[in-house]
Amino acid sequence: MSRPTCLYPIRAFRRYGGLTLGASALAAAALLTACADSGGEPMAGDDMPPVPVSILTTESEHADVYREYPGRIRGAREVEVWARVQGILEERLYDEGEIVVAGAPMFRIERAPFEVAVTMAEADVATARASFRQAEREWRRVVDLYEQDAVSERERDSALGAYELAQAQVQAAEARVAQARLDLGYTDVTAPQTGAASLESVPEGSLVGPGTKLASVLQLDPVHVHFALPETDALVRRAIRNGMEHEAVLILPDGSTHPEPGVVDFTASAVDAGTGSISARAVYNNADRALVPGQFVRVRLLLRSYEDIIVLPELTVGEGPDGPQVFVPADDGETAVSRPVSLGPVIPEGQIILGGIESGERVIVNGHARLFDGAPIAIEPAGEPDTPPEDGDDA
Repeated sequence: MSRPTCLYPIRAFRRYGGLTLGASALAAAALLTACADSGGEPMAGDDMPPVPVSILTTESEHADVYREYPGRIRGAREVEVWARVQGILEERLYDEGEIVVAGAPMFRIERAPFEVAVTMAEADVATARASFRQAEREWRRVVDLYEQDAVSERERDSALGAYELAQAQVQAAEARVAQARLDLGYTDVTAPQTGAASLESVPEGSLVGPGTKLASVLQLDPVHVHFALPETDALVRRAIRNGMEHEAVLILPDGSTHPEPGVVDFTASAVDAGTGSISARAVYNNADRALVPGQFVRVRLLLRSYEDIIVLPELTVGEGPDGPQVFVPADDGETAVSRPVSLGPVIPEGQIILGGIESGERVIVNGHARLFDGAPIAIEPAGEPDTPPEDGDDA
């Protein structure tokens, strides 16, 4: 491929930047006339000063592709604490905002009415058992008399019914005792889980009843980070649905990384029609409680790992007539040759090259603005700056 004919006159025109407008126009006209007089034939490569370039020798390497998603920290579970019996709220037994342990007392409701109810229920059990023993003795006497044909079958059946009824009354009385004791136990309201306790919802001295919210407890270890995946990121969703644990690195608001990675354990089955994204969740241990619910963070996910690929500086890759390309020095080392390449994603280290360049080949890493197939090049010694010269600064 020959060098475009009109490029040299343009660069020559730039050399006349110090002339007046009229002189510059005359110079440009003269140069364009000379170009036309040449019959449109491109100038030989020897007539163009070589482009100073730097060379990079490629090496195959391993590369991981990550992507980051904004998210918000939430407690793993927030459980509300409710009163289950009616009575006067006598005392709050925890410090608001502090950590409570599962099963620890949080509130106390007046106990006296429920203690009385237990005593009454136990008395009913004693009465029922006495009636049952009397019915049992009567039943045995009637059975003996019936076998001697001293009583009728109707009298026997009546005694049997009284016996069975007394037995059922004992069971009912015992159930009332169990319920009374259960209600008495509900006067001590305990923490349903370990976590941070909220402010009290009602003050001491209030009359509460079943369904009255008293407080809530937020679990802080572990914590959940909710974020959204673009619908195009099918790789992560597929891995999770196949039962694979997908590691997630947490980047904190100050830019530091949480020392312990988490695991993505959930992705939604449908795309949110409003946002075009898919809800996802990652779980992180938080024993030191350094992660605070409500914080905005970023979740970094490994999307794919590549083996034996080439990574080049991103600006090394340009767009040619047939797609992405790079320039390599010809075998003689004096001219540039374009090479089509197939691209992978861009990572912080540069552009991943999936094909077109092999390990150990040399690639031109600067001067691309003036390079074309067959362009003369001058390879700079190692250690010289790689910044390409400005157009018009011909050697």
